[in-house]
Amino acid sequence: MSQLNIVQLTKSFGPTQVLRAVDLRVERGEFITLLGPSGCGKTTLLRIIAGLESPDQGDVLADDISILGTDAKDRNLAMVFQNYALYPHLTVAQNIGLPLTMRRLTRLQRMAGRFGISRTAREVRRQISADVGRVADSLQIGSLLNRLPSQLSGGQRQRVALGRAMVRNPRILLLDEPLSNLDAQLRVHMRMELTALHRQSGATFIFVTHDQSEAMTMSDRIAVILNGRVAQVATPGELYDNPASLDVAQFVGTPKINSIDTHIGPDGWLLFKNQPLCPLNGALAHAGQRVTAAIRPEHIVLTRGIHGNVPVGEVVAVENLGPESLVHVQLKGLGHPLIVRMNGEQSHLPYRGDSVGLKLDPQKVLLFDDTGDRLTLHHGRQPVPSYA
Repeated sequence: MSQLNIVQLTKSFGPTQVLRAVDLRVERGEFITLLGPSGCGKTTLLRIIAGLESPDQGDVLADDISILGTDAKDRNLAMVFQNYALYPHLTVAQNIGLPLTMRRLTRLQRMAGRFGISRTAREVRRQISADVGRVADSLQIGSLLNRLPSQLSGGQRQRVALGRAMVRNPRILLLDEPLSNLDAQLRVHMRMELTALHRQSGATFIFVTHDQSEAMTMSDRIAVILNGRVAQVATPGELYDNPASLDVAQFVGTPKINSIDTHIGPDGWLLFKNQPLCPLNGALAHAGQRVTAAIRPEHIVLTRGIHGNVPVGEVVAVENLGPESLVHVQLKGLGHPLIVRMNGEQSHLPYRGDSVGLKLDPQKVLLFDDTGDRLTLHHGRQPVPSYA
């Protein structure tokens, strides 16, 4: 296990700045995920940690000691690549044991061991074989040691790549989108296996992905990287419920969070084109301010009976996903429909073209200012609405 501290890391490729003063602290034994869209810089950051790239500025500290001047082979880190990078002519056992063979045997000993001449080389190979067997058994591929990669399924190949990384007992394991080449069902299975492997090994895992489901289900913490910057670092629950910016709120969550350009009325109500949406506790101090209101699809309730100050919309689409359904509702004057998550019971679902009322949970509405930063409300006494 090792603690990692990334300090003001900057990296450019020509005129394109990929990383912009990145700060990140990874605790010992933690499973942390670098989550972001393609091209945001997360893989570049992982390659700098591994020693495959050099930063323009900043530092990478392992247990408070800089490792930037250390060769990749001497950092005691292991990396699992997206394409697994297995040697097709080597068996599973040989692929897993290759890092130990290269480290523990000299070139002459490797040649001597091949022809059965050196006793020392044979003894070292027995130790390597024992280590390979231990790791293979932990990954449940002990029965596959004599097979070639071409004789394995995608999930089995991924376990071989993990075994090759783990056999050296690295202080940090780096994983660059290792599940992206698997089918959907196998990805779910391998997510569970990876989390179990992390618990058993106690190693520090740094996992790179653009898939929110992978990040949310496996991580102790998630570092959201957007445009080369760490936008927020938090637990999965905190990231979903309390995003620090509108960009984070819109990136995290499936389906995407609903956003509405609104302003706060003089009595603390949230208004959309002067139509009341919901009262906001603690919003009086921001009366008259234009804000972006964001709310998750599960925090909007559809009503058939339309009365009072409930905004009215038209159902433009219904996605039936089995256990749940996504209802797309268009408000007049809003450029995009709102998405409402409902349970999947057919009897409760509206039809396309229906007029429905929308009730927003005021405790779940997130507000962001014109720069996209989170607006904090000072909760006090609930205002008396004049729109009721």
